[in-house]
Amino acid sequence: MANTVTVGIADLNVVKAPDTLVTYALGSCVGICLYDPDKKIAGLAHIMLPLSTEAAQGVNNKRRYADTGIAELIQKMTMLGANKARLTAKIAGGAQMFSVSSTVFNIGERNVAAVKKVLASYRIRIVAEETGANFGRTQYFHGDTGIMEIRAATRPTKMY
Repeated sequence: MANTVTVGIADLNVVKAPDTLVTYALGSCVGICLYDPDKKIAGLAHIMLPLSTEAAQGVNNKRRYADTGIAELIQKMTMLGANKARLTAKIAGGAQMFSVSSTVFNIGERNVAAVKKVLASYRIRIVAEETGANFGRTQYFHGDTGIMEIRAATRPTKMY
């Protein structure tokens, strides 16, 4: 029987098929799904901020940031048997939840850019993306198929 494992804000987790990962409240945060299709190992990180190097008061939770959160997610997946060379990514979130005219304050856009930069540095290809706009999302990631499912309150469910 499959389990559904919840990933909180500024957290991450890894499962093997047939289990599913879920994270709620993706507004400006970004959910990063990594998948090894051969081993059917799925990982999900829910990051809040772009880069740990920009932290004003030090890094007290590495899972909060794109750079350190993705690094830990890859490490946990390889410890479970995933091959880094086979990993692909699917990302969601990065919404602009408040009306602002400055990109400095558009944390969602900055999060998405940081996630893409970090994934590129690991040579992990993004195969699906549901980012931006101005609404929150719930993200499911199915370990048996590698399908990312996006649910939003006033929109149809999408499968990637």
